[in-house]
Amino acid sequence: MTLIEQAAKRLEELRRAGAATADDAHAAEEPPEGQQERLPTPEAAVRGLEARVPTPKVTPAQAPVVTTPPADPGLIRREPAPSGHARRVEIDLESLKRRGFVTPDAPKSQIAEEFRVIKRPIIRNAHGASGTRIAKGNLVMVTSALPREGKTFTAVNLAMSVAMEVNTTVLLVDGDVAHPDLPNLLGVPSAPGLLDVLTRDDIDIGDVLVRTNIDNLMVLPTGAQHRRSTELLASEQMARVLRELASRYSDRIIIFDSPPLLATTEARVLATQMGQIVMVVAADSTRQQTVNLALSTIENCDMVMMMLNKASQTDVGAYYGYYAGDDAR
Repeated sequence: MTLIEQAAKRLEELRRAGAATADDAHAAEEPPEGQQERLPTPEAAVRGLEARVPTPKVTPAQAPVVTTPPADPGLIRREPAPSGHARRVEIDLESLKRRGFVTPDAPKSQIAEEFRVIKRPIIRNAHGASGTRIAKGNLVMVTSALPREGKTFTAVNLAMSVAMEVNTTVLLVDGDVAHPDLPNLLGVPSAPGLLDVLTRDDIDIGDVLVRTNIDNLMVLPTGAQHRRSTELLASEQMARVLRELASRYSDRIIIFDSPPLLATTEARVLATQMGQIVMVVAADSTRQQTVNLALSTIENCDMVMMMLNKASQTDVGAYYGYYAGDDAR
């Protein structure tokens, strides 16, 4: 088919489609004399006709749907969750109560009364009400010399008791990076958490906080385990995170469930960043020499308090409730 025949065929198709053209309107007219040589070529005529075809309007209902193929998962960068939109968990308070823990719905229990006595000087020191201003007084580390002395039991109960205060909020941090206990005990996720904030640029501290069904209590998990956890806890990044935690809310007390001092090096590094340390000692089992050795590793902290755990008698009553399982290290 010649080029002219192709153009004629295209013209016929456009006429059948109802396209009105200027050439149709003047088809009967002869071109002016001497101008026949300036008539458009068949290709130009076709292009002109196509340009004059009205473009149909596309309503939203008729708009084409464009499906984008999924990107390679390996190329997708995780965007951080908006800061301040913390996750939330429901702590099983009945289970905690059966295991001897302080719970908000049992404020008159023996264990609740004992921790009221324990928390009072800690709160005064944290808020500067003790007469002497303690640097970083709202950063409180709970530790022990050896495992199984009850430091997690103490940290959770202390956090629960402080959360019952009217004008104080609590952040319970799982600082036992080697053997985190809070996920099993409170049902919080183990990651992301503190170590993820220290190793990833796309995670902010607000992204890893976990809200609970207990008013004024939030939890910061330990995060994904890391082979250089000791160096991370001693890093400048960790110091910045602690400064942010300590200064973001003036009424907040941050309680760290720390590893035992003589079992790992992480606790000794963490102690250098704390304003107060609660040293838990198991009654009738931990030797004085062991306690002294543990205390010598935290000499740089000005405020160290001792708490005797698993004692058969206390100043406020009879049996000291203690859950002697693996969750209370």
